Amino acid sequence: MPMINEAVYCLYEGAASKEAIDDVMKLGMRHPMGPLTLADFIGLDTCLSIMEVLYSGLGDSKYRPCPLLRKYVSAGWLGKKSGRGFYEYNR
Repeated sequence: MPMINEAVYCLYEGAASKEAIDDVMKLGMRHPMGPLTLADFIGLDTCLSIMEVLYSGLGDSKYRPCPLLRKYVSAGWLGKKSGRGFYEYNR
């Protein structure tokens, strides 16, 4: 979860595009998919719930959910299951 949260923060802060963030992890770290794509597959609501539990239980700031993730979940952008998250999907 920390990797996903950091990726969302990079997007939120304008450090890189969603495609660049995912490409770095795929090409540079040889992950099968980038962290934003992975979050979309897991479900943004699920990612948010997990991070909230970890943050409240451990108090470590690396688990503090990014405001952009909260915004997307509030908007109903839950990832692949809703047709939209960081990317858009055909339902």
